Amino acid sequence: MTHSKARRAAPQGLPVPVTHPDKVFWPEEGYTKLDLANFYNAIFPHLAPFVKDRLLILERCPDGMRGQCFYQREAPRELPPGIPTKRVHDETGVTEYVVGGSRETQLELVNLGCIAVHVWGSRAEDPRRADWVCFDLDPTSGEFADAARAGLLVKKALDALDVASYPKTSGGRGLHVFVPIRVGPDTKEVLGFAESFVRGLAEAHPKDLTVEAHIAARGGRVYLDAFRNGFAQAVVAPFSVRRRPKAPVSTPLDWSEVTPSLVPSEFNLGNFSKRLKGSNPWKDFFQKRQSLDAIMRRISHL
Repeated sequence: MTHSKARRAAPQGLPVPVTHPDKVFWPEEGYTKLDLANFYNAIFPHLAPFVKDRLLILERCPDGMRGQCFYQREAPRELPPGIPTKRVHDETGVTEYVVGGSRETQLELVNLGCIAVHVWGSRAEDPRRADWVCFDLDPTSGEFADAARAGLLVKKALDALDVASYPKTSGGRGLHVFVPIRVGPDTKEVLGFAESFVRGLAEAHPKDLTVEAHIAARGGRVYLDAFRNGFAQAVVAPFSVRRRPKAPVSTPLDWSEVTPSLVPSEFNLGNFSKRLKGSNPWKDFFQKRQSLDAIMRRISHL
């Protein structure tokens, strides 16, 4: 069956028909490709602010948990006409990126086997001007409890600078800490700030934290990764499903929820609708944009 014929399948109550809707992506849980599409359709009002006008890097897993995944920067030729894209001179040359922001785009990506969505920290109109800083906390132990403890150290240091920060699960073993900033600084400045911050924090807590990129040299410490802030780099978007057992969701958290006892996979495709009935801890994220220059001046005065 051709791709175009598959798209003429029976309607499913979605703005974009799902090809091969019964294909099982998570065999243990029984979640299908249609379940994934329904999730993104329902969650899209929450996801939209974090993908709107952003360049996307696609993580394509056409066979779900049963197969392999691959990352794709270039907009796939299989996408239908009308999906917005943008040509960017990046680290690989010139790349035509998919631009996020519409429900239809999100569902078309599901059709291509995209489980998670990875986003740049900048908007398509000015790819070198980020509007957030991201710290990726990767526990060498593989235990989220270590990432949670490290996250609280990050929060304490940011609080000392009077900086608002927002944590989320990575959907795996790690924790992401976001700082919304006003558009203006070049990605080089944002990366420079992030590297300086994590380096200073690792020096203050040498037994628990490290900026050592080589796993063998980390000595069981949590790796503070600042490189998500570099030009053409990306991070999994809030509210994205991950290709992991139980189909966990990269979940925005309140800092009060960041504890060593938290189990990230408890927020998953099967039960996330319950989570949405509560308040959204990131609801004011973009209203809390801060001046990176002001933050850096505070650091220099410490």
